[in-house]
Amino acid sequence: MSNVKASTDVLVVGGGMAGLAGALALRENDADVTLVEVAPAFGEVGAGLQMAPNASRVLKRWGLLEKALEIGVQPKHLVFRDAITGEELTRQTLGGEFEERYGAPYVVIHRSDLHRILLEACQEAGVTLVNDVLVQKVETDGDRARAYTAKGEVFEADAILAADGLKSTLRATVANDGPVNSAYVAYRGTVPITEETPAADLEDVIVYLGPNCHLVQYPLRKGQLLNTVAVFKSPSFERGEEQYGGVDELQAAYKDCVPAVQEALKNLATGIRWPMYDRNPIETWVSGRMALIGDAAHPMLQYLAQGACQALEDAAVLQDAAQHKVFTPEGIDAGAWEDAFREFNETRAARTARVQTTARIWGESWHVDGVARVLRNMLFKSRGDNNFQYNDWLYGRDVPGAPAEVPAGAKLVGA
Repeated sequence: MSNVKASTDVLVVGGGMAGLAGALALRENDADVTLVEVAPAFGEVGAGLQMAPNASRVLKRWGLLEKALEIGVQPKHLVFRDAITGEELTRQTLGGEFEERYGAPYVVIHRSDLHRILLEACQEAGVTLVNDVLVQKVETDGDRARAYTAKGEVFEADAILAADGLKSTLRATVANDGPVNSAYVAYRGTVPITEETPAADLEDVIVYLGPNCHLVQYPLRKGQLLNTVAVFKSPSFERGEEQYGGVDELQAAYKDCVPAVQEALKNLATGIRWPMYDRNPIETWVSGRMALIGDAAHPMLQYLAQGACQALEDAAVLQDAAQHKVFTPEGIDAGAWEDAFREFNETRAARTARVQTTARIWGESWHVDGVARVLRNMLFKSRGDNNFQYNDWLYGRDVPGAPAEVPAGAKLVGA
């Protein structure tokens, strides 16, 4: 084909967390990887994100955990409080026994910092990075996949990863669905930590739970910044308005909350808000030589703080599946990609569906009022510290659908 722009082992569509992680994972298998991104430059907007041990174990596998720790923060506790009374409901200690049990630390990091760490790792590993490319469709033709762009260019590959996010165009190849409006929106903000910042909460992740609202705070960048996220039920978003010209909804949502919460609203950047969508779980992420990964496959609400974490898990599981089937000691068996994608899909789909549905339920439990709030608070207070039964399914080392633990720097079996 005269308009073929590039031919490669693996083409990754999308340069967010999932795309960079997938590209890096398969480059670690010695694949020739090209990543195309629609934006004219690489970057990530937003504020902080929480890296639970199931994700920091993957960074450890790729030798990137130390870089994350250099710029991130290891909080001491995860603390839940009632936003109306300020009462502490429960806390989870995140060091010591927690870290030993799950084999890696809990880290909070600025989203742009994690994105940069993955981008630099891709560059150093030799991933070909191409900007300003809008892929409109992917087709499998025999043993090759082709990505067709808005400019009329064609990228060819043995396999294509569709990492084009929540509003994925390529998902339409396997599912006739759309994003689901949660009715909740988020405002975010990061502000410098000063002498006036209340010191008591600068070592923890604090979550205030209120009726139809919650607020999260934690430190970033070695304690130089304070990250604040306010999430509330928005009448305008329920009507379908993604943005809204004012802060009256924000102020009204928190009017009954304790002063500490009201004061924290001053930290928010109110020029843009983040409408919260997910999608219903789907069983099939694969079409021929193309597989969805990350939010394109399983976008989730953020109540479990697992969006980026599950994208990293995806990449590690795909790395293992491809290593065992495609990148063999005898050489590359490109004909095994469909088997590798099938194994990846079957390994991951049930786990990510559980995270998606649990995130919805968890969010509902945070935002209740009346009798339900009283019962929720009683349940949280009865939980006790370090009650691992609530965490093991998500953070555990040997749980179905999670990637195998690989020592940092070690090559996988069959490499």
